[in-house]
Amino acid sequence: MPGDHGSKVDISFAGRFTASAIAACFAEICTIPLDTAKVRLQLQKNVVAAAAGDAAPALPKYRGLLGTAATIAREEGAAALWKGIVPGLHRQCIYGGLRIGLYEPVKSLYVGKDHVGDVPLSKKIAAAFTTGAIAISIANPTDLVKVRLQAEGKLAPGVPRRYTGAMDAYSKIARQEGIAALWTGLGPNVARNAIINAAELASYDQVKQTILKLPGFKDDVVTHLFAGLGAGFFAVCVGSPVDVVKSRMMGDSAYKSTLDCFVKTLKNDGPLAFYKGFLPNFARLGSWNVIMFLTLEQVQKLFVRKPAS
Repeated sequence: MPGDHGSKVDISFAGRFTASAIAACFAEICTIPLDTAKVRLQLQKNVVAAAAGDAAPALPKYRGLLGTAATIAREEGAAALWKGIVPGLHRQCIYGGLRIGLYEPVKSLYVGKDHVGDVPLSKKIAAAFTTGAIAISIANPTDLVKVRLQAEGKLAPGVPRRYTGAMDAYSKIARQEGIAALWTGLGPNVARNAIINAAELASYDQVKQTILKLPGFKDDVVTHLFAGLGAGFFAVCVGSPVDVVKSRMMGDSAYKSTLDCFVKTLKNDGPLAFYKGFLPNFARLGSWNVIMFLTLEQVQKLFVRKPAS
């Protein structure tokens, strides 16, 4: 995987896709409570004064990672922290499998079959950007349904939920809003996932390559741990503004376009709104990357093809 350093391992695309999907799904299950908290924080707009003439604005409902998770668990039950897990797994099977599974083949395509030595960082970034864009263009409906399910909080007594589950959400969105609505927010989603994928896979590949050149380090769990943390940090720093716009567009149909969402968010909530939920986002992406890459490095060993004798 990101990078097959040392001896080149022989894994088919089907093997890479399967290993990537398994690793991504396992990481999703472990970290989706943090993702749910992140989405709620991002969708929470600045609270204005409760009534005209009220000098003190009301406090926001969600405050911080642990506070948000505690509020959700208290008001809606602990199971609510796993809202969106079904479309989340749908997403990881498709998006995770494609973006990671295609990375090595696309990287090899960009450097050429006769390339010798370390792959330039620019080629790694280009390969990861490409696979991220391709993968999310296919998986966008799963992302949309996941965000909508996560965004729905506690309802007043007697008020029915918009969707009873993931399959109901796919069906209702297609029926009521049209098939094309399943690709709502595709622009910011492609931008966000291509950028984050480039930050994640290229930084993991580069950090791992750098660490392996240091004395005393080898291709083991410690190296994978440091490389995974680096991948998560770079991904959040680069992708957080696009992530906020994506979540707001998918959770609120009031925005006309990506630019409209960006301008309104900047005007109404200020520039710091683009890094709203940064800490839970890093906690989520940092832990997600560590779990995913550690799992992937082990699972893909099962798919290595032995050379013909």
